[in-house]
Order: sequence, then structure tokens, then C-alpha cells
Amino acid sequence: MSFRDLVRESLRALEANRGRSFLTILGIVIGIAAVIAMTSFIGGVQEGLIGQLGLNASRIVRIGYGAGLSDRDIQRISAALPDYEAVEASVDGYAEVKRDDKTLNVGITGGSPRLFEMTGQAKPVSGRLFTDAENDAASRVVLIDSHGVRLLFGSPDFDAVGKTVKIRGRDYAVVGVFEGQTVAGNDSYLQAIMPAETVRKDFPSGAGDRSFNVVGLAREGADVDDLAERTKQKIAEIKGVTDKDEDEAGIWVNTMKSAIGEMNRFMGSFQLIISSVAGISLLVGGIGIMNMMLTNVTERIREIGVRRALGATRRDITLQFLAESAVICVSGGIIGTVFGYLVSYGLALGASSLGIAGGFGGQEGMAITPAINLQTILLAVGISVAIGLVFGFYPARRAARLDPVECLRYQ
Repeated sequence: MSFRDLVRESLRALEANRGRSFLTILGIVIGIAAVIAMTSFIGGVQEGLIGQLGLNASRIVRIGYGAGLSDRDIQRISAALPDYEAVEASVDGYAEVKRDDKTLNVGITGGSPRLFEMTGQAKPVSGRLFTDAENDAASRVVLIDSHGVRLLFGSPDFDAVGKTVKIRGRDYAVVGVFEGQTVAGNDSYLQAIMPAETVRKDFPSGAGDRSFNVVGLAREGADVDDLAERTKQKIAEIKGVTDKDEDEAGIWVNTMKSAIGEMNRFMGSFQLIISSVAGISLLVGGIGIMNMMLTNVTERIREIGVRRALGATRRDITLQFLAESAVICVSGGIIGTVFGYLVSYGLALGASSLGIAGGFGGQEGMAITPAINLQTILLAVGISVAIGLVFGFYPARRAARLDPVECLRYQ
């Protein structure tokens, strides 16, 4: 029999038992849909988190020293390690703002425009980032997060750009709004970003020009892990710290590359667990297919005898029943793939609206888009065909081995 004839005969056999075929296909649909939905959803979360870190995420190196690094130290590190495209420091401040009868806590981060462009920490959703000139002049400009817009102006949709906020008795012009990350359980906290010189001038911490958080951007093609190790050695050299005292001195150098690797491993483990659960559903569906095909063999014994009497070989009978099993699984795989993507979009929409991405380390309001790729679709189809062949083989061989004479006698 040709492939076309096998498919035609398989569809006719399924149509003859619509109810049974539907219930059997349903098991495959549920399993494939679960695999597709969770794979696409988790892939979307993963891509969203990496995208949130910025295009330069894998090149970012975070540097720190227990007693802080001075501007001179940072310059020496940058000069000694040309594999850095830029090395920038951030400074932190804190303030309280009275709003009606409520006290708001303001976490302030200061830095140069280059720092925030490198890290992607403050991508304005409206307005702009401050300029180098504003940083050098210690201008009183600020970017606030979208959560802060609601706390300060009463509505998250309020156009805050161009307005002023009073912090410690001084007026700061709002030049931009960015998507921030809320602190769980704290509805009175907001984030603000200012020029580094403004923070040092208006919110002195006693650290002077020392910084406890320094960020380096490795050049394209540089070995980030090796650069991190050389950075650690350079800080030890500058500060006169021996190798055995590095940990006690509080020298730490972390790469975002390793952080991304850890996140990928975590997501991969989570996806493996979910896929294993979905795999159990596929196993149950496969057993259902075997049961259905064995029932079909029993019901069609006389038909098998007639086919053998008309010249059909054992191979023809085997291929016929394997084709029926494969058609069931492929049909279930196609329907399951479509349904799985619909479910993944629903999960993504719900996770975005409920802020579930924050549980994975994402920012509030982070949009999640399911990761749809050809590889996943081919995997789903391949799994479907494999289930059909594996669980359909025994019934097909059983049908092929029946005695034609006994089949014709069968009532």
C-alpha cells in the first residue's frame, strides 16, 4: 500500500469510531499541550529576564571592596585593565518624603548616565535620562519608578515628567519615569535615580568619594571570567591585600555571565520537572492508544482475514495499524501544539498582570511573551510520532500474526 492509501484508510478507521478516537486523542492533546505551554511560558520568562538585564548583561562585571573604592582606585583599575570598555561607580542614598499622612521611603541610586546605559537599570518609559552635563553640575534632577508615580501623584498614569518632587526640603525636577521593582510587602517604598554628584552633595553618607558598588563593562570578545579574576588581583594589589586575606578584606568580583548561567540552570531544572509531569500524561495517553488499537484488532479480525485472502502481506497489515496509531498521535500532537500555545499566552498574560515575574527576579510589570520556536514544534510532532509507533507496534504485530484462515472463520 502507498503512503497515501495508508493515511486514507487510517482516517476512515478513525471516523468509524469517532467517540473512541476522540477520547484517545484527548490524552495525547493534554500531554503535548502541557509540554508546549510550560516550555513556551518558561522560555518567555527566561528571555524576559535576560532582556531586562540589558543587551550588555553577559559583559557586566560587578566589583566591590569592603572599605570602598575611591575614584582614584577606579581610575587605576580601568587603566590597568584595557579589556574594560568602561568602569563606573554607583552611590546610594536614602530619604523620607511626607505625602499627606504617610511617610514614603525613597531609595536613591546615583551614577553617571554611562552607568545606567551599561546596566539597563533605568530605561525610561517616559521622559529621558539625565545628561553628563547635569551630572557634572550636580543638577537636582531625578527619575522615579512607576510605583513612585502612584505614591507621589496618586495615579500610575499621571504624567510626572516636568513636575517637581520635594525631598529633604529641596525641589528636584522629574526628567523621566522608569519601571522599578517593588519591595514585597512594602507599599511605601519607591526608587529614585539621580546624578552621582547630586547624591554625594545632597545625601552625604560619610563615605566621601568611596564607592561600594562598581560596575565594569567588558569589551566585546573579552574573557569575562578571566577579566574578573584579574580585577580581583588588581584590587588586592592596590589595597595591599595578600591572597589569603582577600576574603577577609571583602574583595568581591561577580560577573553577570555567571548569574545568567545560574538563572538558565534554575529555569532548566524547573522546566525539566514540569516536562516530567507532562511526560507522565503522555505515557498514559500512549497506553490508551495501545488499548484502543488492541480493541480495534479484536473488532476487525474478519477484515484482516479478508485482506490477507486478497493478497495483503503481514507487512501491509503491520503498516496499516501503525499508520492508524501514528495518525491518532499526530492529530493529537497538532491539536495539542495549538492548544498549548494558547494556554501559554494565557499564562503569560496572567503572570504579567499579577506580577508573578517578580518571583523569578523580574521587575514589576515585566511583560512576558511566550517563546515560540520551530524546535519546540518539531519536538512535539516527533514525540507524537514516536508515541504512535512505540505504543502501536505491539497491536500492529499482533494483527499481522493472526492466521488468515482463523480470521475468516471468526464471527
